[in-house]
Amino acid sequence: MQLRQDMVAAQQAAQRARVDTDGISAQIDKRVREHAGENDRQIATLTRQVDSLNDTLTTLSSRVDELSTRVEALNRQVRGTGPASGAGAATTSRPPTFATPGQSSGTSTATPLGPVAIVPPRPTTGALQPQDIYQAAYIDFSKGSYSLAIAGFREFLRRYPDHELAGSAQYWIGEAYLSLARGFTDASQGDKANESLEQAVQEFKKVQANYPRADKVPTALYKEALALIDLKQPALAQARLQYLVDNFPRAEETSLARERLTGLKSR
Repeated sequence: MQLRQDMVAAQQAAQRARVDTDGISAQIDKRVREHAGENDRQIATLTRQVDSLNDTLTTLSSRVDELSTRVEALNRQVRGTGPASGAGAATTSRPPTFATPGQSSGTSTATPLGPVAIVPPRPTTGALQPQDIYQAAYIDFSKGSYSLAIAGFREFLRRYPDHELAGSAQYWIGEAYLSLARGFTDASQGDKANESLEQAVQEFKKVQANYPRADKVPTALYKEALALIDLKQPALAQARLQYLVDNFPRAEETSLARERLTGLKSR
């Protein structure tokens, strides 16, 4: 009887040990699966980051190639060795000019953006010149690549803060933010639209503050007022429009500013 009791007790102990072992094994399997899942997620995240970096690298490489081609084309134009246009036509070397299309924010009316920016002829060297950076940024703006344009104009200002095109570069940064705000508004992203409008106001202010003699000052004042109107700040907008009218009576934007003032005062 004692042996049977001992055997039963041993069997029960073995059963409990087996249950404990199964439980511990289940926990170990669960931990292993959890860690494996976490590792898979980390690997997937890293893979996406690597893919994104590869895409960015490809884009930047294409951009460098495009700029290199453009610089070489400009060099050929300046040296007068560019390909002829048409049958037997000679290529005339002249400084590139930039059109100034009317851009505005939100529902604001498109207006002239002031005098055309003319880039002086660059020297006949292979080095990257200020005009090259400015032109590349302006082309990005014209294509609707506003973030790239902002980065390009900021780089231009960082390198050449006293260049004759610096005031125009600062203006186009503000104009790019206005365009971004319009896109966010169309996408019903009001918060981002307001952030871009506020940034546009700050960038336009820098035109007058940093480049008071620049041709773009009146246009920047007018566009700053339009951004303030879209931000529901009519009092500040009215003050900027009045400043434009008082200090730049012959500017192209002055008549438009008077019309806006009349509308604001009648509210």
